[in-house]
Amino acid sequence: MPTVVTQFAPVRITNASVQFYEGGTQKTGEKFGSLGSVEGETTLKELIKTEEGQEVAKRTKPEKMDLTVSAHIQTSVIRKIFGISSNGLKPGIYKYGQDSKGVEFVFTADVIDEFEDVTKLIAFPKCVSATGFTFTIENGADEVALMEVQLTAYPDPMREIYYEAFVSELEDSTVATKWHTQFDRSLVELTPEV
Repeated sequence: MPTVVTQFAPVRITNASVQFYEGGTQKTGEKFGSLGSVEGETTLKELIKTEEGQEVAKRTKPEKMDLTVSAHIQTSVIRKIFGISSNGLKPGIYKYGQDSKGVEFVFTADVIDEFEDVTKLIAFPKCVSATGFTFTIENGADEVALMEVQLTAYPDPMREIYYEAFVSELEDSTVATKWHTQFDRSLVELTPEV
């Protein structure tokens, strides 16, 4: 029987993966890299009602979410996010330029509450790079710098930007098993009973 989580203190984010869309088909998830931090901020659309020139009501609706991810990112993942390719080049040589196009992807991770030993699965079903390729290299640094990437998470076909699930609350164990490799709406959607 599932255990309902009533309090959650996020301490660590780990086990990130990406599932790229190539040729309109979602590929199996691959490791993103070692996360340092993930920050998200929602962009809202305001709907304002006025009467006789005065604002009397306001509603807000989420449009997208801007994510900042700091991590030691896998080389193959960086190349797909920014469209760095070897097309037309000798083996082992890659290029980035005006024709580079990043690939859309699903971004997932585990958020851990180490006090209560609880894991929350998070997913952003439709992400793209929000900036161009950037990097920093510092001579004499005491530790390897994390790479920071800006991502934009857009709504999926069901108009959802973000999904989450506490592993302990799941009744269907395949959700947790496939979250980082095959996340899509059909994995989490309630199937009507016949």
